[in-house]
Parts: sequence; structure tokens; C-alpha cells
Amino acid sequence: MKQRVTCVVGTRPEVIKMAPVILALRGDPSSFDAMVLATAQHRDMLDQALAMFGLRADVDLDLMRPDQAVGELTGRVLAGLGAYLAAHRPDAVLAQGDTTTVMATAMACFFAGIPFGHVEAGLRSFDLRAPWPEEYNRRVAAVGARWHFAPTPGAAENLRREGVGADRIFVTGNTIVDALRHILAHTPAPPPPVPAGRPFVLMTCHRRESFGEPIRAVFRAVRDFASRHPDAVVWYPVHPNPGVRGPAAEILGGLENVRLADPVDYVTLLHAMKACRLVLTDSGGMQEEGVTLGKRVLVLRDVTERPEAVESGLARLVGNDGARVAAALEQAWAESGTETAGSAVFGDGHAAGRIAGILRDQKERS
Repeated sequence: MKQRVTCVVGTRPEVIKMAPVILALRGDPSSFDAMVLATAQHRDMLDQALAMFGLRADVDLDLMRPDQAVGELTGRVLAGLGAYLAAHRPDAVLAQGDTTTVMATAMACFFAGIPFGHVEAGLRSFDLRAPWPEEYNRRVAAVGARWHFAPTPGAAENLRREGVGADRIFVTGNTIVDALRHILAHTPAPPPPVPAGRPFVLMTCHRRESFGEPIRAVFRAVRDFASRHPDAVVWYPVHPNPGVRGPAAEILGGLENVRLADPVDYVTLLHAMKACRLVLTDSGGMQEEGVTLGKRVLVLRDVTERPEAVESGLARLVGNDGARVAAALEQAWAESGTETAGSAVFGDGHAAGRIAGILRDQKERS
């Protein structure tokens, strides 16, 4: 009998990391009936991200509201997903990562008595305030998960230290590597975001913890770097949050070699990352992508739940102190002039197939 598996997504990053799993499940129709449920925690670009992989939502809860508070969203996901689970009773539910959608999905499955599989399980920064609320979300998701699909041995060890049984932990690799390889192999490179021949820094900076003076300090360091290196370009797709967009325009606007762009789709971002000389980011996923592509990555955080990126020698934690960021930029820019090989610390691109295989084996044994 087929396993009826519901894959829950709420944001673009979740779609990117869950799409390979959905495709792997649907690639074995004799074993799985895979449904895609979208909470639409972030409506923007979610449908576009699904379409990149030839997917669409089978069920769309359409829960996003303007200026939504985390508590309000959590309640809507619990209610909406609870009603879905009661009506459909899937054999298993999968969700990826550390968003409010993932936390509430894990809770709803626990209340309904339905097995939950956590993709990208075991990441820990060991600081509930950094990143916020993601560190809390992923810890809650772990409490009731039946399957913990850990992307690395380090993530699996975190789970073991928390008392998770070995029979529930599976080291699969990170599905971001699957997605990255799929996109680069199946999409043409769009026009470069900077003039041909000019080396550039790909920058993203949007985390709540940086709002206020910290983000302004980062922007001042970037402004000074751009002034010292007129031949270099900083390309920065700016998050639409006013706490980011306002200071970015004030401090970085008007500089010839700083390009403030609107948010871009994942295909554009990934090809730009492949072409750039250096990555400056506070994103979690870009640490994985950058290191996989062999890029030096400066992480605008003091802690990371992805220590493998730092251990690879390609990523460096630089925080958001202006002087520290400025010094790190100078050093990394000088070092980044030489080619580096990509690292396989986040997997070999076959994580999704392993996840499908684990679910298939577990079903056969039950």
C-alpha cells in the first residue's frame, strides 16, 4: 500500500530545500502518494519557487497577513493544519527547517498522533536569541519528531546529546545541495548583476537581530570598503523590511560601485553566487550554498548553527561590529583572488533520495 505523505512548506527557503524531497517521493509512485501543503507563511515568491521545480501546492492554507505577529501565525497554522490532518489523516508529514510553519506543523502532528519527519534536523546555535525565533522553533520541532533527517554528523550528535534515540536519527546530507545542483544544471545563467569583468561581493543582510545600530555599522563598513576598492562592486538585493531598506538607502545609496537591488528569485541569486568573488551574509542557507560552491563567506553573526561551514575554512564569523566587519572584508577580499574548490561538508547531492529510501524501508518493516 502506498504511503500518503504530506510535505508542508511555508516560505521560499523551505520550498527550495523540500522540493528535492517531493520530487524523490513522486519519483516512486508505487510507494508514495505525496501531497504538497502550503501555509503561505510568506506569500511572496513561494509559488514562484514551487514553479522552479515544476511543482504547485495541492492544498494552500493562504495564511499570510500583513504585519503578522509570530503568535498569531502560529495559531493560524495550528488551526489550519489541524483541520487538514483531521480530515485527511496522512501516514506521515514532512517539513524542513526552523520557521514558525515547521514548529506549528510539528505540534499539530503531535496533537493529531501523526508521525512527523523533520528535514534538516539537529541544527543548533545553543542560543535561543540567535537566531530568533529559529533556534526555538527547531528545538520544539525536534521534541515530537519520529524521523530526524540530520544533514551532517554534527547535527546528528546534537540530537543524541538531547536524548533522541539512535533509531530516529538518520544522517542524509543537506537537501540544499540537491536543489543547488538541480538549479544550476537546469537553468541558464541570467545576465550578470554587475558589468562584465568587475569582481563583486554578493551581500545579504536582513536578520531581526541586526536591526538598528548593528545593521548601520555593517553598512558603514561596506561603504568604506567600496570607497577603498573602486574597481570592486557590492551587489545587494535589499530585503523590503523598512528596518533594512531605510538604512541601506541612507548609507549605501548613491555609491557607484554599490548596487542596491530589489529582491531576486532563487535562480538569479544562485547564479550570482556562483559568479561572485566573495559572499557577505547573515543568512543560514547562503552559508551552505556559498561553501558548497567554494566561495569565501563572511557571516554577519556571532554564532552559527552550521559550524561545518566554519570548519571547512571557507566561512568566518565576523558579527556586526563595524571595525571587525571592515577588517574581515579587507582580508577576505585579498584572499578571494585565488580559486578554491567547493566543499562537500553539507552533502553529495543525494539527500532527498536517502530520505525517500528511509521512509520506504520504515514502511516495509512496519
